Amino acid sequence: MLKTPYDEMYLKGNAGRAHYLGYSRWLEGQVGDRLAQKRAEADALFHRVGITFAVYGQDEGAERLIPFDIVPRVLPHEEWIRLEAGLKQRVRALNAFISDIYHDQQILKAGVIPAEQVLCNSQYRPEMQGVDVPGGIYAHIAGIDIVRDDTGEFKVLEDNLRVPSGVSYMLENRKMMMRLFPELFSANRVAPVDHYPDVLLDNLRSVAPIGVADPTVVLLTAGAHNSAYFEHAFLAQQMGIELVEGQDLFVRDEAVFMRTTQGPQRVDVMYRRIDDDFMDPLVFRPDSMLGVPGLMTAYRAGHITIANAIGTGVADDKSIYPYVPEMIRFYLGQAPIIGNVHTWVLRNPVDREYVLAHLPELVVKEVHGAGGYGMLIGPASTLDEIENFRRQIIATPERYIAQPTLALSTCPTFVEAGLAPRHIDLRPFVLSGREVTIVPGGLTRVALREGSLVVNSSQGGGTKDTWVLES
Repeated sequence: MLKTPYDEMYLKGNAGRAHYLGYSRWLEGQVGDRLAQKRAEADALFHRVGITFAVYGQDEGAERLIPFDIVPRVLPHEEWIRLEAGLKQRVRALNAFISDIYHDQQILKAGVIPAEQVLCNSQYRPEMQGVDVPGGIYAHIAGIDIVRDDTGEFKVLEDNLRVPSGVSYMLENRKMMMRLFPELFSANRVAPVDHYPDVLLDNLRSVAPIGVADPTVVLLTAGAHNSAYFEHAFLAQQMGIELVEGQDLFVRDEAVFMRTTQGPQRVDVMYRRIDDDFMDPLVFRPDSMLGVPGLMTAYRAGHITIANAIGTGVADDKSIYPYVPEMIRFYLGQAPIIGNVHTWVLRNPVDREYVLAHLPELVVKEVHGAGGYGMLIGPASTLDEIENFRRQIIATPERYIAQPTLALSTCPTFVEAGLAPRHIDLRPFVLSGREVTIVPGGLTRVALREGSLVVNSSQGGGTKDTWVLES
């Protein structure tokens, strides 16, 4: 049975938490159907701007509006300071880990992580062995998924280091809230987020190949059919850089060039939003039409920076996640500021035995799964679903990890019946360049279905604006 979740806005007895008092007083003063009207206005504006995501699976090719909730998630300044420090610490350790496993492999030699778990991982790229990248930075943009448990403590649920998405919704949510409720931002000191594209561009430019004074940065997209294409186009436009597809680029003399109406232009930094397998058909999938033939040759020669680097996926694999606290101790000599959710690795016979005996109580995830797919939420599953997962675990235990079913914190959310608590998480975006920086807040995702713990947009989840109050 799930514990009582932590309520972000209210203490027991419905007294407002101190950092929510200004907002809760404003909320109590709203009359009639003003909130419903504002939500309808937000939906209409999002449709007009085209803030959608493409759907895969049964409704392949369809586009949906990500539901936007008009009740913000608010974090007090002192809480954010600790969270920010923990996120920076974690991403520094992850970057050190990726650099190490493609070079000296000290953490494997020390036995901190089983070597086969890394070197036999499908996301490990032998092609990156010995490749030096500017500043030793591999995960330039990291989306770290944070949850708050029933005690109010923050825990890291997942690390997203390949092509983390969602930051455009963070920016558009804030713009929408300021348009709908300008009086709230006059009355509350909310840290801004609109400078994120400038910070991102500065970070990307700071990791250009050595000797490049005025780097040309592009954003590589798979095209309009991609689920996050809106975000690709949005970020390219906001940063003032070219949005390109693989066919717009070519390699000559171990350098990457972009086709333009004025002739070829050298590309120095590529913010890529496609997976490793599709980046270079001469090295990875030969049937890929999305990448650039010869790209890895230019990359190995040090003539282009790719963000995030090829091969970062091994560090956001869910079977590697349990070892991140040990990475922090190994590389930084520090205790983790933010802990992990307890995780059972099912390739381990002891862990597997426990999980198979407690499947109805646990969440089981595929190590390469994403978007809320390929997982079992035991308390919400039928006996048939549980037994089907049991057979899959027994057949291929290395494909799965398991975690307790957390009572994710809740935040009041405006649903059809009015205000009601819904479970949420938080994805802050950590940028690594010359420095490690985080724009205050992140993307709060909300499970809109009553009782649901799945916040992913592909599974019916929505988003909220995230306020970090300034001191």
